[in-house]
Amino acid sequence: MTITVESLKRPEGSKPRALRRSGLIPANLYGHKGTESISLTIEAKTVERLLKRVSVNNTLIELNIADAPWRGKALLRELQIHPAKGTPYHLSFFAVAGHGDTTVEVRLRFVGTAVGVKQEGGVLDTVITELQVSCAPENIPDVIEIDVTNLQIGDSLSISDIPFPEGVTPLAELERLVVSVLPPQISADDAGTETETAS
Repeated sequence: MTITVESLKRPEGSKPRALRRSGLIPANLYGHKGTESISLTIEAKTVERLLKRVSVNNTLIELNIADAPWRGKALLRELQIHPAKGTPYHLSFFAVAGHGDTTVEVRLRFVGTAVGVKQEGGVLDTVITELQVSCAPENIPDVIEIDVTNLQIGDSLSISDIPFPEGVTPLAELERLVVSVLPPQISADDAGTETETAS
């Protein structure tokens, strides 16, 4: 998924607080020419719509800067939120076009109901819900699905068991645990009842 965002270069000498009062959110674009950055402004309403559709360090964005000789694809690297108002305060984008593979965070989605949960009363324990991967910008997955249907109590899946899309490489250790099915949890009252029954 690629989302298009329109922006403008930030006027020299402009104050961030004044920009926000006028309905603009300050932003920066990095990575388009080494360490050089471009100071931007984006309409607050545009930012609000953007944040409903993107995740930090995951979603590819087509960033158009109307009054600058640059347009291309970028990732939202950082989002600052006002501590009191809870509104977007500043955004940082990183240009990925022409940089080869990039590192992103991808959400994991667990699909199906584990047989160990459905039939044996076990508990599905999701150890991680996001994973750092490396891939070309055009191959960034929105989500990686993991089928847990066949997991019984005591079974588990590691990163090496995940079927990654072509061109997507995990950056964590392949032995790292992702999800497992634990035995049913027995409360203290249930344990006491079982002891009395046994005696």
